[in-house]
Amino acid sequence: MKIYEMNLDQRFDYLKRETNLSNHDIKILRNPSSFSFVNADRMVENAIGVLSLPLGIATNFVVNNKSYLVPMATEEPSVIAAASNGAKVAKNSGGFSAECPESLMIGQVQLVSLPISPITARLRIRANKKEILRIANSRSRSVVAKSLQVRELNDKSRNKMGKILLLELLVDTKDAMGANVINTMCESVSSKLEDLTGGKAILKILSNYATKRLVKCRAIFSKDDIGGKDVVENILYAYSLAYTDVYRAVTHNKGIMNGIDAAALATGQDFRAIEAAAHAYAARDGTYRSLTKWYKTRKGDLVGELELPIAVGIVGGATSVNPISKIGLKILGVKTAKELSMVLSAVGLAQNLAALRALASEGIQKGHMRLHARNIAYTAGCRGNHIDLVAKKMSDENSITATRAKEILSSLESKRTGC
Repeated sequence: MKIYEMNLDQRFDYLKRETNLSNHDIKILRNPSSFSFVNADRMVENAIGVLSLPLGIATNFVVNNKSYLVPMATEEPSVIAAASNGAKVAKNSGGFSAECPESLMIGQVQLVSLPISPITARLRIRANKKEILRIANSRSRSVVAKSLQVRELNDKSRNKMGKILLLELLVDTKDAMGANVINTMCESVSSKLEDLTGGKAILKILSNYATKRLVKCRAIFSKDDIGGKDVVENILYAYSLAYTDVYRAVTHNKGIMNGIDAAALATGQDFRAIEAAAHAYAARDGTYRSLTKWYKTRKGDLVGELELPIAVGIVGGATSVNPISKIGLKILGVKTAKELSMVLSAVGLAQNLAALRALASEGIQKGHMRLHARNIAYTAGCRGNHIDLVAKKMSDENSITATRAKEILSSLESKRTGC
């Protein structure tokens, strides 16, 4: 039996069999109020409640020969189904291969109003590299500042504030995302930098453009599994537009992030940081382009590749406060932040394949609206088994509107009462 065919109790039994979830974890999932106002009030200012999102499970994911159930939090119909379908096609050809060589983040200290030349300032900083790193590392027992670099920038703003000297700490965050500790490190070294250069330290903060946490993911999708050579050709045409035209590229990449964001949310990650870095990386050559690459093998099968920065953590942050985030990580079963980032990249690639396949064949709306029909049915007043009955009827008729849902519901109720 597939997950979507199970009732809630069966789904929980399935999760207990396939993951390390405890009875206590299941109890938390059954009770949405487990993430209480007390938790919310601890996390944000002026809290008044908690906003819930549907939490589901994407299946079929095999990444580096390991199988995963991927928790995904999203309000959009078809995202979880699309990710599962894309992963299933990849699984048939061996799954996804992914790599993430580094876990380095960059912390920046901006120095302005230098009384000495930038060259002299850079030499003084480099001569005191060991001391600067010692000060930075005194602020953490686990996260380590490994090195530093200095860049000189010309101010390109309209205010013409002069030269900017930028000290950048390269920090190995290991299994943390690292934002708070990097910010602390930057602040701790700022006085030393001011003493060395005579300049004024303004900004002291991490960069979310995590180009030293690049993740690369690749998969082969059999032409027979995605609809044949014509569908492959149409996908390549669609990719060519996403690579060439920024208007298409934005929507193309939004689809990739549908999956990555949903899995990031379910595991307590800073999805906004992931989004910002991804879109910056898409424009790294000066033009905003597709994050994925698509091409054919000699046999005519489709190859997909995705490369982007993904900064995530499995310790600290929301994962230490939100019980649902902890369960999300437990379901996924990752052991390191690198492993998490590789799974997220596979979700993004699967999501992109599913979207391109739909666009290149039946169109994106058919499957999307079929799933959306249940929302329309509920909005029209359907409850219980009437939701599925009305949704199926609308899908069969290809007429998915609130008006039609009310008409079908009225007909069902009339038959039940014998009127």
